[in-house]
Amino acid sequence: MHSQTQRTVLERFPAGGPRGSWPAEEYAAAQRAQGTPDVQVVMDLPSDQFLVVTHTNPE
Repeated sequence: MHSQTQRTVLERFPAGGPRGSWPAEEYAAAQRAQGTPDVQVVMDLPSDQFLVVTHTNPE
């Protein structure tokens, strides 16, 4: 049986931030430092946003 991993979006950031600014990466790093597991930044092309997500396995 194949189990799917679900993503939970923690925060959204516009892709058009100032050059050299990485707010999504900074937010993700802060979440990891606080103990939130498996935090990643992914790009959502249709909305032109960076999403900070964590993965959860449904029980």
